[in-house]
Amino acid sequence: MAIVPLSPIGSPRDQVCDDQTFAEYGEALAARESTLADKRAKVQAGWGQKYLDRLHERGKLSARERLARLVDPGSEVFEVGTFVNWGLKFGDRGLESPGAGVVTAFAQIEGRWCMVIANDNTVASGSWWPKTPEKIERAQTMALRLRLPTVYLVDCSGLFLPEQSRTFSGATGAGHIFKKNSLLSAAGVPQIAGVFGDCIAGGGYMPIISDRVYMTEQAYMVIAGAALIKGAKSQKITSLDIGGPEVHVHQSGCADVRVPNDEVALDCIRREIAKLPSSGADFYRHGRGPIDPAHPARELGGIIPPDHREVYDASQVLARLCDQSLFWELMPETGEEMITGVGRIGGLYAGFIINRQGLVGDPEHRERKRPAAILYRGGIAKISAFSRACNADGIPIIWLQDISGFDVGAEAEAQGLLGYGSSLIYTNSTNDVPMFTVLLRKASGAGYYAMAGLPYDPVVQLSTTVSRLSVMEGRTLAIATYNTKLDDDFEIVTQDPEERAKIAAGMQAVAERIEADMDPYVAGRQMDTDEIVRMDELRPWLAALVEMAYQSTGSRRVKNPRIWSLHDLAVIAGGPR
Repeated sequence: MAIVPLSPIGSPRDQVCDDQTFAEYGEALAARESTLADKRAKVQAGWGQKYLDRLHERGKLSARERLARLVDPGSEVFEVGTFVNWGLKFGDRGLESPGAGVVTAFAQIEGRWCMVIANDNTVASGSWWPKTPEKIERAQTMALRLRLPTVYLVDCSGLFLPEQSRTFSGATGAGHIFKKNSLLSAAGVPQIAGVFGDCIAGGGYMPIISDRVYMTEQAYMVIAGAALIKGAKSQKITSLDIGGPEVHVHQSGCADVRVPNDEVALDCIRREIAKLPSSGADFYRHGRGPIDPAHPARELGGIIPPDHREVYDASQVLARLCDQSLFWELMPETGEEMITGVGRIGGLYAGFIINRQGLVGDPEHRERKRPAAILYRGGIAKISAFSRACNADGIPIIWLQDISGFDVGAEAEAQGLLGYGSSLIYTNSTNDVPMFTVLLRKASGAGYYAMAGLPYDPVVQLSTTVSRLSVMEGRTLAIATYNTKLDDDFEIVTQDPEERAKIAAGMQAVAERIEADMDPYVAGRQMDTDEIVRMDELRPWLAALVEMAYQSTGSRRVKNPRIWSLHDLAVIAGGPR
């Protein structure tokens, strides 16, 4: 039997950094994470208490109240897409759409991880804004990739019509939601819908392909509401008359069960989820349960410098994520700028890939060091081979990015970095195994792509409050923009004071704009990242995602640890035996 040779890694906090440095890093991060908490609270409030009170007066719950009642008591909900549309205003009245008017979240129901998609009925009656369809489709894609039962809590008045041109058409327009419904159904992923209120046009279509549809007495599903029919056909009729439960449960068959209110509908959905196969995660734990790291995960915020120019020991990060701080590093002698290996998280095996920081050895020039956080030939080949082996063995991969990009220059080109990079891109593009990406700090240039950034389809990409996503740093891009005006030392060439001032101001403006664009909330607004999390939330998030990857038995190959390709890789990389 091949034993997975997990070994202790990491050091006690006081050996990693002194008390003052730890406190300074923690304080700087705490300020950013306080801002995160404030912004989360604003999104969760929707359009405010007035709109929540209106729901309660009608005997209805809000989307988040429904979600809280639906999930297992005491379980943690992991929301994705919180900051979609953050800070944007729409229509003539400058309206906001917190979270794009929809809540999407991973949640445990009857012990099974599910994807829950709930229209925020405090925001324009749950209507669809620009980016709302894309957010729903992103959640559906996550559910499809992980084979998670999907629950729709539908309370949607259709498109937000003043912005319909940005929501209706296009490849990811509102109609694409229904294709995703169909793909989930074709893949055998259970879908259950609760219909709680206004479900007009696309909102009416959304639940139909689900395997079970529950309707409350206040709910209706219609292609066109009463107001439109009155205008088109001069008929005086209510939307409940047209498409309420009396019609769709007892006549059309478009819904399955009629229930009196929100609470009963949610209880019924829980009972439906309970009928599904239970999670396979315990089977794949091989008798091992989750064990906290030997070095507490809460210390991450004090050992990772918020300033991306400062360095840290990447192995200390792994030691605060992996169960018992145990890790099996593979190919340590190759591509020193990268760490690849296997650890348990939540009792389940996962592959980890992380960028080292600081200086590392240069195999081409033994007498000198070179900066890490950059992909060189050895590191590219190493993570490509490791990624392929994890895929062959069915082990989910966690990518921990803090990268400045690829090596550049004549030597890099002569070594064929373009070819090695293409091999890595091919590997990550064709992997079947679930991959999860975390932007710890820097996520720059093609290095962001190579390490399974969002364009390479990880199931989920997380950002921290100090992450920086860009092609290059603001100062570097300003130099590139004004290159013809600068000498070899990047100093302004002209001696004319007025022209010098103009160039300097232009460079400063470019640098400031790029720095602003790197803000993780900009990435969240544009759906360039899935969620922004606190440092101390990383381990719970990753443990939950890895458990989801193992939940659905039979949906993909998962080899037992005795016959992993990784064992072969370790022997080959270790030299002759």
